[in-house]
Amino acid sequence: MIDTPDNNPEAPPKSGAASEATVEKWVYGGSGLVRLDGQVAFVPFVLPGEKVRLGQPRKRASILEAQAEERLESSPDRIEPACPVFERCGGCHYQHASYDYQLARKVEILEETFRRVGRFEPPAAIETISADPWNYRNRNQFRIDRARIGYLSAGSHKLVEIEQCPISAPAINDALRVIRKKLHDPHWPRFLRSIELFTNGREVLINALETEGGRFLAKGFFEWLAQHVPGADKGELEYEVNGFAYRVSHGAFFQVNRHLAGDLVNAALGEAAGASALDLYAGVGLFTIPLARRFEKVASVESHGAAVRDMEHNAGKAGLSIAVHRAQAEQYLERLKSTPDFVVADPPRSGLGKLVTGHLLRLAPPRIHIVSCDPSTLARDVGVLMRGGYRLEKATLIDMFPQTFHIETVVELARD
Repeated sequence: MIDTPDNNPEAPPKSGAASEATVEKWVYGGSGLVRLDGQVAFVPFVLPGEKVRLGQPRKRASILEAQAEERLESSPDRIEPACPVFERCGGCHYQHASYDYQLARKVEILEETFRRVGRFEPPAAIETISADPWNYRNRNQFRIDRARIGYLSAGSHKLVEIEQCPISAPAINDALRVIRKKLHDPHWPRFLRSIELFTNGREVLINALETEGGRFLAKGFFEWLAQHVPGADKGELEYEVNGFAYRVSHGAFFQVNRHLAGDLVNAALGEAAGASALDLYAGVGLFTIPLARRFEKVASVESHGAAVRDMEHNAGKAGLSIAVHRAQAEQYLERLKSTPDFVVADPPRSGLGKLVTGHLLRLAPPRIHIVSCDPSTLARDVGVLMRGGYRLEKATLIDMFPQTFHIETVVELARD
C-alpha cells in the first residue's frame, strides 16, 4: 500500500496553499499544538487560542513541525518580547507571554505529563516558586565567529549576534560587553569558537569549550582577559547559597538560577532530619552540605571527578563529616545494604532510570525527594515508585528557567 497522508499518520499534509489552524495548547518543548488534516503538528512562538496561517509542515525526527507565517487572531495574553533577537537566537521560547501566564501553562504541562507518562494523578495543587524572570542565569554559553559573538539560531549553525542577554546575570552581561570589544584585539585568539561564562556575581569564570582543530589556549590569554574580567584566570569560584559556601570548579554542575538556588535547596530538603541521609547525583554538595547539619550520617554520590573534589573541599571547609563516594548512582546502590532514612536525588535529564528506581524499591527508604529538570522522565520514575509502594505527597514547580519551556520540579514521596 502506498503511504499517503490519509493512511500514514506520520506523512505531512499535501503541499499547496498555506493551512490555517487554531493553537490548542502549549506542549513541553516550547511549541503550540495544532491539528492539520487530523494530524498533530508543533508550531513555535504561538499562544493557545491563536489562529495562525502555517507554512508547509516538515517532518523532523518523527515530529511534524510548522512555522506560523501569519497570525490571523492574536491572544489577549500576548505581549511584546523584551529581547530584540527573540525568535531568532534559539534560547528563549516564551517571551511573547506574560510571566504569570508562563507559570500557569507550565503547571498544566506538568500535570498532563504526570497523567500521560506516569499514569498517576497529580496532587490537588502544585505549588509554584518563582522570582525575577530576568537577569537570572549565572552560567551561559556563547558561540564566536571571528569578531562576532552570540547564540546559534534554533536548529541551525547560523550565529545570531547579540549585545546583551536579558536572562543572563548582570556580571555575565558586563563580561560580554568586554569580550565583544576584545574580539577585535590582536591578543584575542582567532581560533576560539565557543566559551562558557559562569559567575557568582563578583567574578566570572571563562571556560573555552571549542577551538579550531582542538588547539589549546595559553595561560597568558586568561591572565590578559582577567585584567578586564575579574576571575577569568581562575579555575574555580566560590558560590554562596543559604549561608553555605560552595567551591565550583570548571566543568562541575551548579544550578543556573542565581535568584532561586536557595529556594530549590529548601524545597528539595523540606523538613527532612534524622539518623542517615543519602544524596544521589550530589554535584558539589548543594544539598549534601545542609543535609549534614540535619542528619547524623550523610553520604553523597557523584561520578564527575571535579565535582567530587569540590564536594570534599566544601565539606572540609564547613567542618562536616560526609562520606563522599565517586561512583555512578546505580553502582553505589547495588552495593548498599542498609536503608537510609532519607534520599534526595537530582539526576540528569535522563532521570533515575530502571536500575536506580529498582534499587530504591529494594532499599525502601521512608522518604525520597526527587529534583528533576525533565517532566517526562520524572513522571516515568515517580510512576514506578508509586506502583512499588510510595505515595506522592507533594509536587513543587520551581521556575529555574523563566522565558523558556524548561520545568524544574521537586516531588516528595513517602512510604508507609
